[in-house]
Amino acid sequence: MNDASSTRTERDSLGPREIPAQAYWGVQTLRAVENFPVSGLPLSPHLVRAYALIKEACAAANRQLGELDDRRARAIEQAARELAQGQWRSEIRVDVFQAGAGTSTNMNVNEVLANRALEILGHPRGDYQELSPNDQVNRGQSTNDTFPTALNLAILFALSDLERAVNVLASALEDRGRAFASVPKAGRTHLKDAMPVTLGEEFTAYGSSLRRLLATLTAVREDLREVALGGSAVGTGINTVPGFRSLAVSTLAGLSGEPLRSARDPFETMQSRRASALASSFLRNLALELIRIANDLRLLSSGPGTGLDEIRIPEVQPGSSIMPAKVNPSLAECLDQVAFHVVGSDTAVALAVQAGQLEINVMMPGIAYEVLFSAEILTRFLPVFAEKGIAGIAAEEANCERWLVSSQALATILTPRLGYLKVAELIHEASARGQDPRETAVASGLLTREEADALLGRKALIRLTRPVD
Repeated sequence: MNDASSTRTERDSLGPREIPAQAYWGVQTLRAVENFPVSGLPLSPHLVRAYALIKEACAAANRQLGELDDRRARAIEQAARELAQGQWRSEIRVDVFQAGAGTSTNMNVNEVLANRALEILGHPRGDYQELSPNDQVNRGQSTNDTFPTALNLAILFALSDLERAVNVLASALEDRGRAFASVPKAGRTHLKDAMPVTLGEEFTAYGSSLRRLLATLTAVREDLREVALGGSAVGTGINTVPGFRSLAVSTLAGLSGEPLRSARDPFETMQSRRASALASSFLRNLALELIRIANDLRLLSSGPGTGLDEIRIPEVQPGSSIMPAKVNPSLAECLDQVAFHVVGSDTAVALAVQAGQLEINVMMPGIAYEVLFSAEILTRFLPVFAEKGIAGIAAEEANCERWLVSSQALATILTPRLGYLKVAELIHEASARGQDPRETAVASGLLTREEADALLGRKALIRLTRPVD
């Protein structure tokens, strides 16, 4: 038996190379690792899982159609299941930035599965006369059809994880909305005084915006579920047998739990990465909403002495190395940075999507990295933000009321009674006196104290925040 320091010789079309004897990867992976030492970042686990499931589905389809003998096919299927479940991940060595189209990824997976299958069969690694990465593991396939299929499936997996994370955040925001339902405050448009709302309505609206955005995932998923598998090279189905396309896709659907379907136009699914662009656009739109919400929270918590100070954020860490007791909106700041990255990634995806030429888009590895990494960082951070940044937010009711009663916009309530121009005069007078409009209206004899309280008192202001049908 070879020891860990020994090697085996593998040969590809460029010639022989020495491979560590214990490695499951082979010569084509070695060349990719040498040629693309770019980021050191590993492939997304979602992409590796998707690729492994594709290889299992194709081996099973080839077995059922008589294209692979039962013994070798079942060894490939077992190896693929193991990889899909997380084993041998360290053997997937290629960088996220690699040769176009994802051939390096496909061959890294093929080599790992071939060598693991050989081990299962009792043969030494590298015995490709018995079972080859190209001839058996890749039977009826091409990078042309497997990478876009893996990309779509990986994005579907990532979006399911992200959807759960967004729902956690939406629920946390809605919970704060319920807690703050009876806290009236000044509304603001253009950052200037506007009609009152409740703090609860602001937070409930944040949650609603995320729920509405999640509803758009239905259309994104529908496009992603139409896959290129079985199209082989450029969509022709070359070197596949009748029935392979439909059987491979239906088998993959069963293995993945996604209702996948064969492409209506296999040539279109090779050329266009529209579905990836739709997924990236969803991530960008989510990021834009998150930036808006995070920035509102930063503004609402500004101060305490020199800002709005309408909410108090949870204290998660000291905010300054020099100013004692300073607390910053650290989690909202982090969310902004995560979301900024997602917006930038969408630009990279857009450039990659439009860069497809003729029968294939070779920029797919870049698309895979940007979309899957964006989904991953959002999925990781949103539940943390919900738990540590939202759940503990407290209302500063005294400040909310202070800003509310001093708002000149409240005089708008008197317009039906006094008229637009008279109310404008009242607002100018209140500003000159340094009073709120209610005090000025009483002092000027325009309203009695009882009328002022009925129109502009706390209970009246809460009623004003209720939308009119």
